[in-house]
Amino acid sequence: MHDSDAESVSPLVRRAAAWSWRLLVILAAAVVLFEVLRRFGLVVVPVALALMLSAMLLPAVDFLDRYGAARGGAVAFVVILGLTVFVGILAFVISQFVDGLPGLVEQVTNSIDTLRNWLIDGPIHLSRDQINHAGDSVIKSINEHQTQLTSGAVSTAGTVAELVTGGLLTFFTVVFFLLGGRNVWQFVTRVIPTDARERVREAGAAGFHSLAGYARATCLVALVDALGIGIGLAIMGIPLALPLASLVFLGAFVPVVGAVITGFLAVIVALLTKGLVFAAITLGLIVAVMQLEAHVLQPLVMGRAVSIHPLAVVLGITAGSVLAGIVGALLAVPIIAFLNSFIRVVMAPDPTARGEALAGEDGLLLDAGVDETI
Repeated sequence: MHDSDAESVSPLVRRAAAWSWRLLVILAAAVVLFEVLRRFGLVVVPVALALMLSAMLLPAVDFLDRYGAARGGAVAFVVILGLTVFVGILAFVISQFVDGLPGLVEQVTNSIDTLRNWLIDGPIHLSRDQINHAGDSVIKSINEHQTQLTSGAVSTAGTVAELVTGGLLTFFTVVFFLLGGRNVWQFVTRVIPTDARERVREAGAAGFHSLAGYARATCLVALVDALGIGIGLAIMGIPLALPLASLVFLGAFVPVVGAVITGFLAVIVALLTKGLVFAAITLGLIVAVMQLEAHVLQPLVMGRAVSIHPLAVVLGITAGSVLAGIVGALLAVPIIAFLNSFIRVVMAPDPTARGEALAGEDGLLLDAGVDETI
């Protein structure tokens, strides 16, 4: 009876059903895995950030180690130096904003007054009562939503403890990764069956090498973006040019969209303080820098570090932002870069193919990747 029932079903339908239940099982496993990672986000996110930071700092630690410095001393020196640079940049940005904010407020006030006079005396000929009514409407809307704004501020204040905890966890994880990350990776892979253990270790080496290359290339691209936009803003006399350039540098760590979004802040500042012409010039400057990044820096710098199709980058950032907000957008492309190399090596059928996968599409052998693996 069962045989006749099976024979009455089209082979295409049977194959579709077989694929369907397998895909449903895979999807269910992925949902469960994501839910577990989300619930342990306070641990997962700091570890992921620590892995990226370790990929950036490990070459410097290894360099000092090769020239006779004690491993612990090298780690301490590199971590303290990196932390000092980060805190210095952050303090510089905050101080520049504080110093430039009064002048910016004054210029914005003058721009608003000029706009108001133009609306009254210009071709539109609005009355002062209409303008005052519009202003009162805005103030009323803010007052009506004051509860939501206040609750949002309280919620934000409530996350300070989580941010501090995550920051400390990231710091200590980076230190231990730099000290003995290779031993950690060797220990973790002991759960892999013996016949596949070496391949998984090679795949981890390749993935970490791609992650390190991506991190260093992203730093270089972000620096060029910040210098190009910052110099242009300074030449035009846009207020807060240096803090805006620093924000562009930080935003560029989210590929494709990060520098554009932070650069748009510069357009708004230029519009409020210098007018429409300078805002258009600023927008043109940002477009030119983005074209330089897309057609020169990305192929020459990022392309040699890790080869990821732009569509995969855009889709990864979108999916990451939907699933985990800003953190997801920040970590999406590094995860794709790691998995791209990891899966390529794991799926290679023989040692020769694994060697070609380790070599990568651009012919750069990842010998150093085995040494750099965490």
